[in-house]
Amino acid sequence: MKNFKLNGKIFTEYQAQSFSDVEVISGASVSVKNVSLSLRRNNHNILNEINFDLSPGRVLGIVGPNGAGKSTLLRLLYRYHKPTTGTVEIGGKDIWEMTARDTAKKVAVVLQEHPTDFGLTVRELVALGRTPHHIGFGGGNGGRDEQVVEAALQRMEVRTFSNRSLGTLSGGERQRVMVARALAQEPSILVLDEPTNHLDIRHQLEILKLIKDLPLTIISSLHDLNMAADTCDEVAILKDGHLLGIGTPKAVFSADAISGTFEVAASYERLAPSDKNLLTFNLKN
Repeated sequence: MKNFKLNGKIFTEYQAQSFSDVEVISGASVSVKNVSLSLRRNNHNILNEINFDLSPGRVLGIVGPNGAGKSTLLRLLYRYHKPTTGTVEIGGKDIWEMTARDTAKKVAVVLQEHPTDFGLTVRELVALGRTPHHIGFGGGNGGRDEQVVEAALQRMEVRTFSNRSLGTLSGGERQRVMVARALAQEPSILVLDEPTNHLDIRHQLEILKLIKDLPLTIISSLHDLNMAADTCDEVAILKDGHLLGIGTPKAVFSADAISGTFEVAASYERLAPSDKNLLTFNLKN
């Protein structure tokens, strides 16, 4: 690697490096047990006795109508909200018995809203993912941090513009940067809230392929049911804070279940070129 100066700032140029050059963290199990969340002011339940288990390395898609509780459930998984009842366990351990720092080493999150870049480069933003691994002011591991950040940049294919600011990037590029920052945490679990939101079709397919190829346990909310069926090992349907079903897309995404959940007339059509079933929707008469 070598340093060079541009517009008064010092940048570092790194040689290409494969993701296998750093230890690849494997996925962890997730267990949600009798989890409910209610508002304190009126005791109204936002989520009601949610239960599911997810094996390490599986991809779970959470779907449901607007207001179903998808984002709220995700917030429980990354320790933003504490459940009113029940527990969320990672690798068999309750996340509320772990410190926030230790949880951040296990769970990384990519939200719909992108942060202000504050004039930071892509590489500097991705490096913020190393924060949970630092102790005290300036307590980083320079060589190790550089290696992990470089691997994350390369894995998400953002290394070629790593010296640009976030504001100069397209929506798809920004989303890949946010996933790279999450990977720099070296998590076992990756939580994503609508990762394809506001992206065009090509960038949606790109980001989902990159995510699916990660060796992590992944939990994501999604709006596109056909995309969820193609991408996820398992899917969960939420409505009005209740878990209506969880399992493989083939088992859970019946036309009747989708029709009842979204209050539409859903049906499957067989696509001749790909020989795939496609969910189609119409308003009920």
